[in-house]
Amino acid sequence: MPFVIHGLPVSQGISIGHAHLVSHALLEVNHFQIAPRHVEAEVQRLEDAAAKVRFELRALRETTSSAQSEVAAFVDLHTLLLDDPMLVDSSIRLIRERRCNAEWALVQQMEQIVEQFEIIEDAYLRERKADVVQVVERLLKVLLGHPGSVQAKRRNDGATGAIGSGLKGVVGTIVVAHDLSPADTIHFKNNQIAGFVTDVGGATSHTAIVARGLGIPAVVGLRHVRNMVREDDVVIIDGTRGVVIIDPDERVLEEYRLRRSVYELERSKLKRLLTMRGATLDGETVSLQANIELPGDVAQVREVDADGVGLFRTEFLFMNRDVLPNEDEQFEAYRSVAKAMGGKPVTIRTLDIGSDKALNSGGPRVETNPALGLRAIRYSLSEPQMFLTQLRALLRASAYGKVQILVPMLAHAHEIDATLTALAVAKAQLRTEKVKFDENVLVGGMIEVPAAALSLGVFVKRLDFLSIGTNDLIQYTLAIDRTDEAVAHLYDPLHPAVLRLISQTIQVGTKAGLSVSVCGEMAGDAHFTRLLIGMGLRTFSMHPSQILEVKQEVLRADSAELGSKVAKILRQDEPERISEAVGKL
Repeated sequence: MPFVIHGLPVSQGISIGHAHLVSHALLEVNHFQIAPRHVEAEVQRLEDAAAKVRFELRALRETTSSAQSEVAAFVDLHTLLLDDPMLVDSSIRLIRERRCNAEWALVQQMEQIVEQFEIIEDAYLRERKADVVQVVERLLKVLLGHPGSVQAKRRNDGATGAIGSGLKGVVGTIVVAHDLSPADTIHFKNNQIAGFVTDVGGATSHTAIVARGLGIPAVVGLRHVRNMVREDDVVIIDGTRGVVIIDPDERVLEEYRLRRSVYELERSKLKRLLTMRGATLDGETVSLQANIELPGDVAQVREVDADGVGLFRTEFLFMNRDVLPNEDEQFEAYRSVAKAMGGKPVTIRTLDIGSDKALNSGGPRVETNPALGLRAIRYSLSEPQMFLTQLRALLRASAYGKVQILVPMLAHAHEIDATLTALAVAKAQLRTEKVKFDENVLVGGMIEVPAAALSLGVFVKRLDFLSIGTNDLIQYTLAIDRTDEAVAHLYDPLHPAVLRLISQTIQVGTKAGLSVSVCGEMAGDAHFTRLLIGMGLRTFSMHPSQILEVKQEVLRADSAELGSKVAKILRQDEPERISEAVGKL
């Protein structure tokens, strides 16, 4: 009999396929004693398993494209955990001391490490225990003789239904798992995986981020789905509504085949918007720019003909390495993007390290609450030589394109003054060395702290443009850690306080003659496009894959009409009424 499960939709689209259950190796570990003469052989078995997993991760890292930078970061993190002496070396010590099998020793050590993570107050760092578990899962799969990656089990042309169950339109494999590591999910694209569902996870979990990056429909947080589905069951995933249907009948299958066709048709239609100028019905030009992490991401930006790079997150040049990038390395990265964009604006954010992003070498100290600690511009100002090196590289790159410098997480006037002073020092040094740069390079500030949004006067006097980071602004305004699934449901972009801070920033900045953009997740969510246009926003920056969908909303919008409607919404205090009104825009 068919049945329906509801979960959290994290990657849009509709998939129909056959279930492939991914083993949860932790459930298969037994404990037994090893004879003294076999102890060293057991140690060698664990070392061999670690070597094999290390090789798998290295190969995976080398084949990860620049467009999959989030995946690369996760793979690097898993490699670091694998090399940590607390995992494999301590497990080897257990094997020798207790003469136990490698699998059991590994799980015992994993549980000790997880306990240490669970007492960390910071929610994001606490959730990194999932990475430890995923690394151990990979080791156990090797020790138990299971495949190291997910493989597609069947292929169907979607027309004749000649393979598998014979059901028309059942294409590819639906992966069903308790949880999946990034190393597993990266194999999806090459193995005709149609989608995946997991027991655990949230909107910002690894699997959700990777799924969106690969364009694979996914629903997570289904609790016990791994135990409810059988191998080869036909499964429908509705990644837009968060619905998973197991063993559907022909009537339901036909309905979802139609929905999938409509969805795919709508996505293909968006390509017709590539050459169209972003403007509202009443002629207001709207700039649609892209967020990038690495220079290689520019290819995606150019594919959708973005109006520029609205946010280049430079911290990805610094992370997952033992030595910080020097001035020349940074300069080459910034210059390559500036040149590739052919005169379009390239807004490069100075190092935004701290909170959930840490450096291997010279990074922020361990803090009780990293989100409120030494991060972003606070960290850069505490490391003047490092900051000066980055500013020199940025200035040098400004001679090769329309480079703009963006300063993250400003809250105080003295932070702006200190930044401008450091920039003046960098300029003076380059003049002395006769190095070319744009003397009039624009400097902007990110508005992502409520204190900044409420004291914009000192910002507009000192800066050339503003960029609203809605992710952090919402988090700090509502005191919600959006990576903590226990409170993630309280993370609300439509909270009246959040909307007023965003609107106020746009209005004050625009009135002062400054360009104002939004570069957080709200900019790339087409559900919020009309709302932001009604607030007066004219520059959006988002992941390249979201630009055409947002452009479609821009082309359908009348900014004057939306302005009066949004003004009424901003006077509302009841969340339900706000949500309803935004839906009707």
